[in-house]
Amino acid sequence: MTINLPNILTLSRIAAIPVVIALLFYPGEAARWIALGLFALAAITDYLDGYIARATRQYSRIGSFLDPIADKLLVGAVVVMLIATERITGLHIIPALIIVMREITVSGLREFLAGLKVKVPVSMLAKWKTVIQMFALGFLIVGDASPASIPAVNIGLSGLWIAAFLTLATGYDYLRAGLRHMED
Repeated sequence: MTINLPNILTLSRIAAIPVVIALLFYPGEAARWIALGLFALAAITDYLDGYIARATRQYSRIGSFLDPIADKLLVGAVVVMLIATERITGLHIIPALIIVMREITVSGLREFLAGLKVKVPVSMLAKWKTVIQMFALGFLIVGDASPASIPAVNIGLSGLWIAAFLTLATGYDYLRAGLRHMED
């Protein structure tokens, strides 16, 4: 495996997941804020690993493989835990499931297309979706531990719905691009 800074950042994002999840189980406001801090650091590495790889030309096959997996593991694990701990409930489970289902579908599509040697670049809208999704999940991690003047739960749930809408739009774009190659 190529050991370089982008790959170390990606691996650190994967390593942070069990810690964030464990903190979501732990009661108390301090645990929520620590979980948010680790989640935010992990989310930032998503940007940094790609930026550093491009800026320093430190591309690797393992990095190209692990980066999208790390993103999906982080988002999927946090969404599942927020539902399990009832921080996402009722109808708000729908956008959470849309996000997880899209991530799985796009991963499968990318794998299929990779077998055909077809690359599907990440769109700018998909990048915005990721940013909104990460902010929404961050607000939901903190939840009612936030100061009373910041309606973190409402902000997080609103962001979750916006992210789900963008998820559907970008997922459709990827699927439409992929279907052209599946018709043969």
